[in-house]
Amino acid sequence: MGIKELFVSLMLSYGSFGYVFCALPRKPVDVPFQKNYVTTWAADHIRYIHGGSRVQLVLDKHSGTGFQSRSSYLFGHFSMRIKMVAGDSAGIVTAFYLSSQSTEHDEIDFEFLGNRTGQPHILQTNVFTGGKGDREQRIYLWFDPTKHFHTYSVLWNMYHIVFFVDNVPIRIFKNSKDLGVRYPFNQPMKIYSSLWNADDWATRGGLEKTDWSKAPFVASYSSFHVDGCDASSPRSLWVCNTRGRSWWDQKAFRDLDGQQYRRLKWVRRKYTIYNYCTDRSRYPNVPPECARNRDI
Repeated sequence: MGIKELFVSLMLSYGSFGYVFCALPRKPVDVPFQKNYVTTWAADHIRYIHGGSRVQLVLDKHSGTGFQSRSSYLFGHFSMRIKMVAGDSAGIVTAFYLSSQSTEHDEIDFEFLGNRTGQPHILQTNVFTGGKGDREQRIYLWFDPTKHFHTYSVLWNMYHIVFFVDNVPIRIFKNSKDLGVRYPFNQPMKIYSSLWNADDWATRGGLEKTDWSKAPFVASYSSFHVDGCDASSPRSLWVCNTRGRSWWDQKAFRDLDGQQYRRLKWVRRKYTIYNYCTDRSRYPNVPPECARNRDI
C-alpha cells in the first residue's frame, strides 16, 4: 500500500473524535473457488492457483471467460477480492454482478472499465429491477486496482442494496417501492464474473479499441466465500423471503450510519464522474428514488 492509499485508509477509519465503529458486513472467509463457483464458458481461459484459492481469468483475441455461483441467493452479502488487468486495458470489461434469469430480471452490477496506461480506473455500477436498468453511476477509484487485491462487495436485504469498495460505501439503492420503484425482493440471483472484450463502448464510449498486441489480459480473483440465503428451491425461496433472522436483516444493517454516509459523501464529492440522477438529458424529471438514495 502506497503513502496516498494509507492516508486515505486512515482518514476513512477515523472520525472527528477517534474511532467510529460502523455496522460493517461480516468479514468473508477464504474458501477455494470450487466450493461455491463453476466455470460458465471458456474453461481453458481460467487458471487455478494454489488449489483454487486463487484463479486468473484470461482474455485473448480468441475468447474471454467467466464463472458463476453454484447456487442462487435471495439477500445476503457477496464479495470478491480482485486484482484488475494491469497495463493498457482499454476496451476490456471485468464484471462482478448478481443476476436473476427471468425476462424481467433483477441485476446488481460492478463493471470495471479498461483504460489506457496512466489513465484513471473507472468503476461503473448499475441496478436493474424488473428488467429496467439505465441507473449507471461511475467513479474513479482512489487507488490503483492493478497493484494489489481489493475487496468489492454488495450487501442486499429488504431495505437497501449497498455497494462497497474495501468497506467504503460507494452507492446505496434503497427500497422505494412506496414511490413506485420496483425493488429486487423475490427473484433469486446467481453471482457471476467475467472478463471480456467490450471495445464498442467500454473506453471513451468505444473510441479506444483493445490493443491485442498486449494480450493476454489477466484479472486475478481470491476469497470465494458467499454469505447469502440459498434460494435454489421453491421451499428455500419462501424461507429466505419470510424468516428475517439473518444478520443482514437486523436493525444495524437496515441503513448506513453517520460515518458511512460521510464516506459516501466523500466518494460523491471527490470521485463520482457520472450519476444518472443528475443527467438531465436522459432524465428531465429526476427519478423518484434519487433523493432517498442521497444521489442529489
